[in-house]
Amino acid sequence: MIRTHLLPCHLPKHEADALNRESGRISTKTLVTHDRVYRKKGTKRRHWLSRGAAERLGDYLLRDDPPLLHAHSKDAAQQGFYKAITTAHANRHLGAKFPYRRKRWRTTIWKETGIRVAATETGTLLLLARARGLAPIRVRLPPAITMLPCWRVREVRLVWDRAARHDTWHVVVEDGQRPAPPPGTAVVAVDLGEVHPAACTDGTETVIIAARRVRATQQYTAKRLAELRRQQARQTKGSRRHRRLQRRKNRFLAQQRRRVRDLEHTVSRAVVAFAVERQAGTIALGDVRTVADGKRLTRNSQQKVSTWSHGRQRQYITSKAEAAGIRVVLVDEASRSQTCPNPACKHRQKPQGRVTQRVPALSGLRVAGTAQRAPGCGWGGQSALALPVWSGGADSATARDQVS
Repeated sequence: MIRTHLLPCHLPKHEADALNRESGRISTKTLVTHDRVYRKKGTKRRHWLSRGAAERLGDYLLRDDPPLLHAHSKDAAQQGFYKAITTAHANRHLGAKFPYRRKRWRTTIWKETGIRVAATETGTLLLLARARGLAPIRVRLPPAITMLPCWRVREVRLVWDRAARHDTWHVVVEDGQRPAPPPGTAVVAVDLGEVHPAACTDGTETVIIAARRVRATQQYTAKRLAELRRQQARQTKGSRRHRRLQRRKNRFLAQQRRRVRDLEHTVSRAVVAFAVERQAGTIALGDVRTVADGKRLTRNSQQKVSTWSHGRQRQYITSKAEAAGIRVVLVDEASRSQTCPNPACKHRQKPQGRVTQRVPALSGLRVAGTAQRAPGCGWGGQSALALPVWSGGADSATARDQVS
C-alpha cells in the first residue's frame, strides 16, 4: 500500500520559496513553448509538441540559467503540464479547460531517483538532491515510517499549506503491505449527508453516523472567520494590528482544518468498519458531486453546501475500503427519495408533506422524513432511509444512532 505522510518543513522560507518558484518557472516555460510551437504562423498544419520533445526543448532553452533543481525534478515540473492536458481532455464534458495560465509557484517534486536514505545516530534522514554542486536537503523521518518492516520512499513533495501559511513535506511511502482479501460478497449502501456525515445499510440494518461535530466545527469556522475579517477590515493594510490579525486567522484556519480532518477520518473508519462487520465486498456510495451545480441557493444554504466536504469524505472512504479489500462504486442518487425501496416494486412517486414518525427499533429516537406508501405494492415506510442501493428485500429497516 502507498501512504502519504505529512512532515513539518524546517527549511528557511526564502529557500523553500526559491525551489517552488523555480518549479513554477519551468512549468510556465513548458506552457509557453508548447503554445508557440502549436500556433506557429506560416505552417499549413499545426504541430503538437510531444512530452519528450518538450522536455528536450525545454532543457535546451534553459541551458544558460543558474541550476537549482535536480534534473528529474525539472522533468516533473515539465510533465505536470501534460498531465494537466490529459486530465482536462478527460473532463471536457464537465467544463474543464486546458491549462493556459502562467504559474509563479508550483509544488516541487523529488522522484525516487533524486532521493537517498541515510542512517545516522540520531535517526534516519532523507537526502533530497538538488543541482550539481549544491548540498542536498535533509529531511528527518519519524519513527512511524522507519519502524515499518518493509518501506520505500517513492516521492517527496514540498507543498505550501495555504491555511497554516507554511511549507510541508509530503512523503509518499510504500509500506510493503498488500490489500486484504474481500471480507465477503455482500453489498453495503452508504449515503453521504450534510447533517449526518454518513448513513449505512446492508438491507436489514441501518447505522446513522451522527457526527454533528463536523457541521458544528464548519459553522463555527465561518462565524469566527467573518468576525476576524471585520476586525481586519477596520485596520490599515500592512499595519502591525493588520498583520497580527492575519497571523491569528492563519492559526485558527489551520487548527480548524486539523479538527475537521480528524473527524472525517473517524467517520470514514466507522463506515468501513460497518462494511467489514457485514462482510461486504462492495460499498455503493451515493454520488453527490453535482449537488450544488446550477442551483441558486439562499445564503444559509450556500454556506452549508460550500462547507460540506463530501469529496474529501469520499476519498477517505475509498482509500480505507481499498485497504480492507472492498470495492467502492458510485451510484447516482437522482430520484432516490421518490423510488419505492422495495426491490420488487421500484414505483416512483413524488413525496408530499413532511411528517415525524416514531420507529420502535430506535429506542425513542424520532426520525423526520416523508412517509410514503407505494400504491403498487403497498410498502410503507420512511423515505429518509431509502439509500442508494438496497441489497436485500426487507420491508423494514432498523436504525442505530452512532456518535463518533
